Amino acid sequence: MIFATNLGFILLSLGALLTLARLIQGPSLADRIVATDLLLTLLVMGIAVLTARTGEGTYLIVMVIVAMVGFFGTAMVARFIERRGA
Repeated sequence: MIFATNLGFILLSLGALLTLARLIQGPSLADRIVATDLLLTLLVMGIAVLTARTGEGTYLIVMVIVAMVGFFGTAMVARFIERRGA
């Protein structure tokens, strides 16, 4: 189980680095928003791997809250982009 969670953390870290590169590069606001949403998704998955490793259910509440904040944030920014006409 430790090997699987370590591999999960490594792959999530690699995904986060690649996503940070897209966040910095851009070129448009929509690309940066998608990269930010993906970073939050990777954070939720990291919390899920941590929950699997420790076996504690207290992290699940944090995972749900982070997922909700990410969803609502992305929806609000998408609405902003739609109104702006970009």
